[in-house]
Amino acid sequence: MAELRAGEIDTIPEAIEDIKAGKMIIVVDDEDRENEGDFLMAAENVSTEAINFMVKEG
Repeated sequence: MAELRAGEIDTIPEAIEDIKAGKMIIVVDDEDRENEGDFLMAAENVSTEAINFMVKEG
């Protein structure tokens, strides 16, 4: 599973590189909107462990 880096916000190019590397990322919206995040990863890298993590933690 990918390392967690709490509180860090990456640029879009950094997020794309993480996705290409098979990592799961969290995409967040603005505080003035829903103020929530969504798990995202490339479908080709999804595993049962990743799905379980998203269901449990999401």
